[in-house]
Amino acid sequence: MRYIASLFLLILLSIFIFQAWAIPAKAMINGDDLMNEKPEGYPVATLAGGCFWCLESEYRALDGVLFTRVGYMGGESETPSYEQISTGNTGHAEVIEVTFDPKKLNYRDLLEFFLTKAHDPTTKDRQGVDTGTQYRSAIFYHDKKQKHDAEKMVAYVNMNKIYSNPIVTEVVPAETFWDGEDYHQQYYEKYEKKNGQPHMRVYLKQQSKR
Repeated sequence: MRYIASLFLLILLSIFIFQAWAIPAKAMINGDDLMNEKPEGYPVATLAGGCFWCLESEYRALDGVLFTRVGYMGGESETPSYEQISTGNTGHAEVIEVTFDPKKLNYRDLLEFFLTKAHDPTTKDRQGVDTGTQYRSAIFYHDKKQKHDAEKMVAYVNMNKIYSNPIVTEVVPAETFWDGEDYHQQYYEKYEKKNGQPHMRVYLKQQSKR
């Protein structure tokens, strides 16, 4: 009798675990500090890690993030459009610019989140099904300290073998930020508002390798 009861509890536990695992992740809830307009006098981080829709939704969930916008950086042509950079021939990457409050969230925190949670920094010119140089992993630093912190964080992640493969993230100076089209800005939130239901996230964090 005790064996049957134990078996029954084990079956119930297995069902519960399977259901919890099978629930699709939803777009992240926004952090408490977000503003509708970019505030003046705060530092920014500029990051590239695949589709900028996905990366932006990740960062807008963090307390201490004040404002985000998506766009293009690192290419040759001026005033690039989404159609142009989608060819992979302009040299631009899809990027997110994060304005943050360093009293709540410092630059190193943003880098650690970027390299260990927000995307897979070990796949060159690719994130999931998105392939091309526009989807490369890159940290665009704005000053010498950001460069130092970025290089140190990449070395730390590599040294601790957080991933089975080495980091391929570029650490390069920031260039002109070209704003993405309006419909790309805060895409997931616009989708939710339009459809009246949470958008099921298509971005899978690459934590299985950790």
